[in-house]
Order: sequence, then structure tokens, then C-alpha cells
Amino acid sequence: MEDIVAKLQPHAMEIGAALALILLAIFFLGRTKADEPVLHPTDFRQFKLVKKTQLTHNTARYRFGLPKETDSLGLPIGQHISIQANIDGKNIMRSYTPTTLDNDKGYFEVVAKTYPQGNISKYLAGLKVGESVQVRGPKGKFVYSKDLSPHLLMIAGGTGLTPMFQIIKSSLGDPSDKTEMVLVYANVEENDILLRDELDSLVAASNGRLKVYHVLNKAPDVWEGGEGFITKEIIENHMYDGGVASGSKVLLCGPPPMMTAMKGHLKDIGYPAPRAISKLEDQVFLF
Repeated sequence: MEDIVAKLQPHAMEIGAALALILLAIFFLGRTKADEPVLHPTDFRQFKLVKKTQLTHNTARYRFGLPKETDSLGLPIGQHISIQANIDGKNIMRSYTPTTLDNDKGYFEVVAKTYPQGNISKYLAGLKVGESVQVRGPKGKFVYSKDLSPHLLMIAGGTGLTPMFQIIKSSLGDPSDKTEMVLVYANVEENDILLRDELDSLVAASNGRLKVYHVLNKAPDVWEGGEGFITKEIIENHMYDGGVASGSKVLLCGPPPMMTAMKGHLKDIGYPAPRAISKLEDQVFLF
């Protein structure tokens, strides 16, 4: 009997070791799958359109579903995603900042304006509920945190609102965040103002931490905001006490001609010029 046990013992040890390896492999494979991020930085993944809401005559909000209702996109605040589509045999890609946060479970939303020559924007406009887009990310040099700056002056035009909106929502949703924010937001007409009701609600709930000033190129007869274009004087009127020396960061996002004008105004005020590719530590950050 002792001889039999002695002969079986090495085999039992081998079988036990093999079972241990199998169980370990199952554990790690299961954990990797469960912990796998929804987004991938280099591989495009498919997300289905589940809802489309027209905001203006040429701008819509697109809601895309995530694999599970408990999933979040996993996008750092201030980062953006790339949307790709095959158009006329070519893979075309554009960047968008979702207006949702990670506490919005099961979906993410993108607000996009349809341009006559915009390949991806026209592709999104023609997308039907149930159809999918290819997305990868995160991308970008900007990551918001509550200690980034005591004050943020945001200057946006049109859909350039989206990164500002994401930052504002995140900041106001954190009771420990004390950052003061001013958004100067330019559009052509009053009907072009995006997410206006949401912005008004955020201002009302901010306890004075958020102020929004609208500027319209074509203002109605009765209008309390700015008229024409954003000027150096408008920027100076909405800067924090101490101006450049206060340490306030300036965030810019909008059409290239507008951004060129804003950089000129900020230079005249005394702000350093943004780099060709902005970095988080820059006092003026251009998305």
C-alpha cells in the first residue's frame, strides 16, 4: 500500500499544480474582461446610436449606448474621443468632446454641428438609431482637476462649448471643488446657443461659482448680452481680480478664425501665447 501511495504522490502533485494553474488562468481572464475599459486608445470600437435630439437647425445631440447599463465611458474630464467613418472609400476621423460624465451610466452623448463640407458631421447627421459608429480614446493634453486653478475663464464659440460644458458639470458636481468659472460664449444668433437651458440650470445651482455671458453676432432687438464679436474689452470685463497675475487659466475652443482673434486679444492683455499644441501647465490652453 505504501508503494502505491508513493507512486501516485508525484502524479497527484502534478494534477494539483495543473488545476491551480487552470483556476489562476480563469481568475485572471475573468478579471481582465470585467475590468477592461470601454474605450481603447488605439483600437476603434463600435457603439450604437440609441437616440438623436435636434437642438438647432444644424446641430444635434447624439446618444450612444455602452455595452452594459452600468458601464461608464471612462473618459477623463477635458479629454476627447475620435469618431471614424469610411466615407467614399477613405477612413475619415474627427475629434469630439462628450457632454456626459462618467456618472452617466450606460451611454455617452456628443453634440455636433453639421457643416456643408463636414464629412463626419454629415455622416453623424445621416446616422439612424440602431446604426453604429467607430470610436477610440481618450485623447488630449488637458485633464481637469479641482486644484488646477482657482479661476477659469472659458471662451468658446459654437460647438466649442462642449469641453467647457463637460468641465463645468464636473466641477459643480463636486462639493469639494471651489473653482470659480466664467464662460464667455459666442454664437451667430440666439437660436444657435447650445444647451442653453442646461447652462442656465448650472448657473442657478452654482452658488455664484459660475457666470455665463453670451455674445451674439446678430443680436435681437431686446438682448442683455454682448453684440458683435468677443472683444478685448469683453474679455477684460470678465477676468478675475488681478488679471494675468491672478493665476487664472484661460481655456479656448471654437472656430479657427475666432481663436486667432482671441489669442490676439489675450496677447494684448498680457497673457502668454498658447503653444501650437497646448499643455496642461499652460496659462492659456487651446483645445
